[in-house]
Amino acid sequence: MRIVTPFDFLAPALEASTMLAEAQMVIGLRLAGLAGFWPMGQAETNRMMSEKLSAGMDSAQAALRAGLAGDSLPDVAMAAMKPLRQKTKSNARRLRRKATGV
Repeated sequence: MRIVTPFDFLAPALEASTMLAEAQMVIGLRLAGLAGFWPMGQAETNRMMSEKLSAGMDSAQAALRAGLAGDSLPDVAMAAMKPLRQKTKSNARRLRRKATGV
């Protein structure tokens, strides 16, 4: 078994930073839509609530699988972030298109 060094956490830290930046953009775009800057239907409000539960469950499941498989702590962190990152990335892309019309 290899010893984990601080450099092993560089990739998970960068991934978390990117995910957090996208999450902030999603929050801002949703708030602007709710404030009436562009039309945002009830489906978006429902999606805000329901997707958090499913993404959290997927994240926990991925982390558990990676941990039980004997992966290193940085690999478990990356596995846990993957479902969350996919959601923030797709939401940011979708809302950015809706806000800009592009």
